Amino acid sequence: MASIPVCSKDSPAEVLAALEREGCVVVRGVIDQAQRDAIARELGPYLETTDAGTSLNKKYEAEGGPADFYPGNTKRITALVAKSETFRTFVTHPLMTSVCDALLKPNSRTYQVHATAALVIGPGATEQMLHREEDPFQFFKVPRPNMIVASMWAMTDFTEANGGTHIVPGSHRWPQDRVARPDEVVAAAMPAGSVLLWMGGTLHGAGANRVDQWRYGVFLSYSLGWLRQEENQFIDVPPHLARTLPKPVRDLCGYRMHLGLGYSDVPPKSAQDEP
Repeated sequence: MASIPVCSKDSPAEVLAALEREGCVVVRGVIDQAQRDAIARELGPYLETTDAGTSLNKKYEAEGGPADFYPGNTKRITALVAKSETFRTFVTHPLMTSVCDALLKPNSRTYQVHATAALVIGPGATEQMLHREEDPFQFFKVPRPNMIVASMWAMTDFTEANGGTHIVPGSHRWPQDRVARPDEVVAAAMPAGSVLLWMGGTLHGAGANRVDQWRYGVFLSYSLGWLRQEENQFIDVPPHLARTLPKPVRDLCGYRMHLGLGYSDVPPKSAQDEP
């Protein structure tokens, strides 16, 4: 029976070994109750007014994606760097930067925030199709080099019954035509405060919520510095806001050059921030 490795945040070597071997890992005790409360407070006003239906599917289908990619009964918001000061500490969290340094830097001088989202999955939400974070980069054949590292931060407990993220351990090394059997798909069960990490080539998808409670997670992914970001950070975090952010956060949003890529004449926050 397939399983997702579980590690402590104090064992970075084990976290990396699990990611390289299985393509996924749960790390427990990464954020405390105060941080989760702060996220809920900062993102609450945006989630309260968002559509819990499937309106995103129309936009996704118009761009050539599947018509039913986003399950209903789910509240989704993006642009979390702009909306939450607490989330910015997730972006630069030592767990994430150590993993990205080890797994992404061998293929790129820098890495960047790829996408952000808060996902609150409600009762009746259906199972999402399995997919890979790196699927938009079809120029590269599966299995691809390490291009993306993704994570889901548990604001509430994740269980198999309430829609805990489905993961297929080991699938980051599979060929394109390999289809996961039911017994190879595992629901990420983890207590609030944990973080599920997976490689860009690992098959995954949201689980179905079969209970009378909402499951709350925060998604954060990173990509190689020379790739186009899934979430357009220059629109969601425009220059006037970027200038107010700490330089490490601003850099990870893409406000730095990668070997000559991405130059502009927008000045940095201050002379001290010059590269």
